[in-house]
Parts: sequence; structure tokens; C-alpha cells
Amino acid sequence: MSSTSIDDLLAFEEEPAPVGPQSRGGRSRLVLRSLAIAAAVVVVLVVGLRGVGLQVSLPVLIAGVLAVLAVRRVTVLLAPPPPPPGGRVATGEDDGSYNWGARDALRAAINRWEWPLDWSNTRPERFSSVILPRIGELADERMRLKHGVTRESDPARARVLLGDRLWTFLESPPRRPPSPRDLAVIVAELEKI
Repeated sequence: MSSTSIDDLLAFEEEPAPVGPQSRGGRSRLVLRSLAIAAAVVVVLVVGLRGVGLQVSLPVLIAGVLAVLAVRRVTVLLAPPPPPPGGRVATGEDDGSYNWGARDALRAAINRWEWPLDWSNTRPERFSSVILPRIGELADERMRLKHGVTRESDPARARVLLGDRLWTFLESPPRRPPSPRDLAVIVAELEKI
């Protein structure tokens, strides 16, 4: 049995920002590197242009190269992170703009429920074998955290805390999955614990 509470599923701790060149030495090194790259590109362009018989003003060429390098640097900084390896393919509901670099605890918790619930629509026996035990674990965990009991440790008190509808649902599983409306009522009762 898992010892994770509903609150733990929805918790999110911000990851520290990646450390970049913050010191003066790191910035000056970055500027010197960029200037060296710009100088190399300018030299190659001047030699190439003179080799084909074209002449361009040196300040204009330098300004153009610096502008291109600055735009390249900004686009690299603003580019979204790549999706995780083996990541999800965008579905009809997902427009592909989801930030895969951020850890979204709520989305992860929803996905852990969304897929098994979707499977139970096509194979009703999956509801009783996958979803119902999870709902029971959530009910036990909520009661344990708030009241110090579980269905196994004190069935009489657990029945009072759960109420007749939720107790019946957990102890005598239905033959087919409940409708989304019935499941919403069950979840609302579970949240009242």
C-alpha cells in the first residue's frame, strides 16, 4: 500500500534555476568568446567576398555579423526545452505548446487517473481491478491522516466516516463502472472525509 496522500500528489516544489555564467569572469569570457567568433566570421566573409570580387564596407559587415550572432543567442535562450525522451505525442486536445521542461505535478496526477479511467470504459473489469482499489487506498489514507483509522483497523468507525454510499461502493463493487456523474459524487464524498 502506498503512503502518499492526496496533498502529496498535488504538491510541487520549484526546481532551482540552472546556474549560468553569473560571475564577472564568466560574463567577460562569454563576451570575449562571442567577439572572437564574430571576428572569425568577419575575416572569412571579407576573404570570401574579395575572392569573388565584391567589396562591402567593413563596419557594415561587422554590424551585420554581430546582429546575426545576437539574434542567434536570443533565440537559443528563448527556445523551449525538447520533450523528454520517449515523450508523449500531442493528442487532439494538446496543441503542442505544453512546457515539457517544467514538472507539472497536477498534470502528472491527472494522467495517473486519466489513463486507467479511459481503459475502464472499454474494459469494465479494469475498473474493479485498477480504479476501485486506488479509490479505496485514497479513502484509507484520508481517514488515516485525518482520523487515525482505516477500513481494516476499525471498520465500524470507518463506515461512519465514509457514509453508507461510499462504504457500499468500496465494499461491494458495482458490476459496471459508474457514470462520470456518479464518480464525481463519490469523489466529492471522498473529499469530505
